[in-house]
Amino acid sequence: MTNGAFTEILLAILAILLVVAAVIDVRTFTISNRLNLAVAGLAPLYWWSAHLPLWPDVGLQIAVAAAVFCLFAIAFYVGMMGGGDVKLAAALALWFSPMSTLRFLVIMSIAGGLLTLVVVALHRMRKKQGKPEVPYGVAIAFGGLIILIQRFLNQFA
Repeated sequence: MTNGAFTEILLAILAILLVVAAVIDVRTFTISNRLNLAVAGLAPLYWWSAHLPLWPDVGLQIAVAAAVFCLFAIAFYVGMMGGGDVKLAAALALWFSPMSTLRFLVIMSIAGGLLTLVVVALHRMRKKQGKPEVPYGVAIAFGGLIILIQRFLNQFA
């Protein structure tokens, strides 16, 4: 791979963007469109750097990202997720192979469930009124970071 170092730099940038998304989501309960656009916009550069063929690899990643977007758009419609969360999950799917995207969704779902339990418990302990807000971007970032970490650790296997 002639662009190996550049590919690793792009993945490091993605990791930083995920941490930023999680921190912002905890503070404001929103993930900006700019941040989501940065994640999605860097994906084609990653594809080029990693020498992914347009067909079937890139086409399949775009199709899977569209499916993730549609699935989570339903969750947004019923009030289970924020719009920024939907866009971030779909943008991340552009970076991962279909199998890695599936792993990402499973890890994200487990992390999101645990996060929701913690948020609800804290909400009840503090005896707050209303529905608790869950910064689901934390779970999305966690799932994405786990997939990225696996990529780096698999080099040593």
